[in-house]
Amino acid sequence: MTDDQDWELRIAALWERVDAHEPADFRARVAELAAERPADDPAALFERGAAHDSTGLPEEAVAYYRRALGLGLTGLRRRRAVVQLASSLRNLGRPDLAVELLTAERDVPADRLDADERALSGAVDAFLALALADTGRDREAASLALGALAPLLPRYNRSLAHYARALLTAPDGS
Repeated sequence: MTDDQDWELRIAALWERVDAHEPADFRARVAELAAERPADDPAALFERGAAHDSTGLPEEAVAYYRRALGLGLTGLRRRRAVVQLASSLRNLGRPDLAVELLTAERDVPADRLDADERALSGAVDAFLALALADTGRDREAASLALGALAPLLPRYNRSLAHYARALLTAPDGS
């Protein structure tokens, strides 16, 4: 086992026990593991951001996510960082920035994503729908959410997908 694999296993094990720790203790434990990596390691910065985010400190999380992304975070962590950064920005009263980030993320071609990254497409849509609603774009939000839900239903998939698209062109009654 490589040092990287060992680190990944230990960070994953810590996340599995997140609820067993007080917030400050959890952040400290993640910081200890992150300190084993170079100071500019994007994965370690992402984990620190996620720890802050998960323990109610979205402002601090935003800085970590931005730094990790700026340093070239890749793969599944990159996609998670975009979703989590957008969610934090939305929670901090910047849904406009969340819409911008998540719209760009939706535009990433599927063939540039691996299976794990594609599996987060529903999360991208869900958080984009929340941000759209916060910016007053309720019909777009509903369309996006219903469109994401349609393939998961046991029946009425085609109908729901059609109605979801129709929300964007139908008059809103105002």
